Amino acid sequence: MAKGEGAESGSAAGLLPTSILQVGERPAQKEPKKKQQLSICNKLCYAVGGAPYQVTGCALGFFLQIYLLDVAQVDPFSASIILFVGRAWDAFTDPLVGFCISKSSWTRLGRLMPWIIFSTPLAIIAYFLIWFVPDFPQGQALWYLLFYCLFQTLVTCFHVPYSALTMFISTEQSERDSATAYRMTVEVLGTVLGTAIQGQIVGQADMPCLEDPNGSAVASEGANRTHSTNSLRETQNAYLLAAGVIASIYVICAVILVLGVKEQREPYESQQAEPMSFFRGLRLVMSHGPYVRLITGFLFTSLAFMLVEGNFALFCTYTLGFRNEFQNLLLAIMLSATFTIPLWQWFLTRFGKKTAVYVGISSAVPFLILVALMESNLIVTYVVAVAAGISVAAAFLLPWSMLPDVIDDFHLKQPHSHGTEPIFFSFYVFFTKFASGVSLGISTLSLDFAGYRTRGCSQPAPVRFTLKMLVTMAPIALILLGLLLFKLYPIDEEKRRQNKKALQALREEASSSGCSDTDSTELASIL
Repeated sequence: MAKGEGAESGSAAGLLPTSILQVGERPAQKEPKKKQQLSICNKLCYAVGGAPYQVTGCALGFFLQIYLLDVAQVDPFSASIILFVGRAWDAFTDPLVGFCISKSSWTRLGRLMPWIIFSTPLAIIAYFLIWFVPDFPQGQALWYLLFYCLFQTLVTCFHVPYSALTMFISTEQSERDSATAYRMTVEVLGTVLGTAIQGQIVGQADMPCLEDPNGSAVASEGANRTHSTNSLRETQNAYLLAAGVIASIYVICAVILVLGVKEQREPYESQQAEPMSFFRGLRLVMSHGPYVRLITGFLFTSLAFMLVEGNFALFCTYTLGFRNEFQNLLLAIMLSATFTIPLWQWFLTRFGKKTAVYVGISSAVPFLILVALMESNLIVTYVVAVAAGISVAAAFLLPWSMLPDVIDDFHLKQPHSHGTEPIFFSFYVFFTKFASGVSLGISTLSLDFAGYRTRGCSQPAPVRFTLKMLVTMAPIALILLGLLLFKLYPIDEEKRRQNKKALQALREEASSSGCSDTDSTELASIL
């Protein structure tokens, strides 16, 4: 089905006359410009910009709930409201920021860089205040809700333009793919760094467990009440120290990104008329078939990996019985993903991106089946963790590597539609966060129906079985469904080469000094 996508997948290059594609034959034409190469330093500076989002997101994802309940001592209902509303607001801000960026004008620093520069100092202040315990207990819930939502808005103002920056660091697909591989490697390292910093500074936050008269293990309700005021203050200070270290990393990475990366404007974009409206751009983007098929496929595969991520700690603790091995297993997954991202970059360059999707994401299925069938075994679990990291690396890399191809295809079909890059990236992030919210809701409801005991040191058999299904069989079904949808994705390697040739002709025609306004209009009409 993916082959022969008919009119939609038709080669834009094939529609161009020979006189345009073979620009070197025109006597008045300039020599084609050399391929635009990014230095390793440029790629590293660009990649470092992905760390702040991952470091802060990982720290919040793993530790915010424990912090709210045990350190800030917010009641569980208010804590659930803070976490849910913050996650929902985070998803909503992505298209909102994408809209604002699409209305931005080009400045001396570019169109995306000002968002990154001005959001950074405000974001680190909001992040630090999330981990601060105010002196007014009655308004604590409102305090954390306000600064959690504010930080999510500001980090979105950083991450959405940073994601769209992929299209403006180079006009060469191979260079963008290479820079994306660098970025994914740093982002995976960022998740490891966020977990390590937060975990090492604040220590283990395990609640003591006691056997109740009926023989079941429950958390000691009075454990927190026995802590002295000084002990609680030390814990609060530890969270503030961790927040300060992570905030410093945020600033350093942002400075490296701004100083080491130059935002570049497309040559043909300067010839366009005034930018289109956001809603017209959104309509064009969401009606672009390759984009819809790409995000739909990755929506299901992302949901699969998020189900595993969201329930991994509970699965290790209650189903496998490895309460003290969770952080080590997580570290094994992330390190495996970090070291194999260069391998997947080579693989997609050698065999194509669609092939990399099928091989990389499906490689997790046999190991998930093994986890579902095996008894608790620590050595086998570590082997599965390393293998899972290989698949996680593919899931990290491939969406961001394939999105620029979709945008290139869109530019050829809509040559007068510029400024839509933030819409492409912001709505992909929106759908990813939507998948995260769905996975959280499914997991919580399933465990509730199975009879999950809050703060229990062990869980009944239905809960352990539910956790196994959430971490194994449900992700397998979602991965297979996502791979089936990828069969409809029309941009293969041949299509990418055709688009690259047509875009190169368009750029050379637009940047040529001998190209008149009439020629440009004729070229756009032909495209």
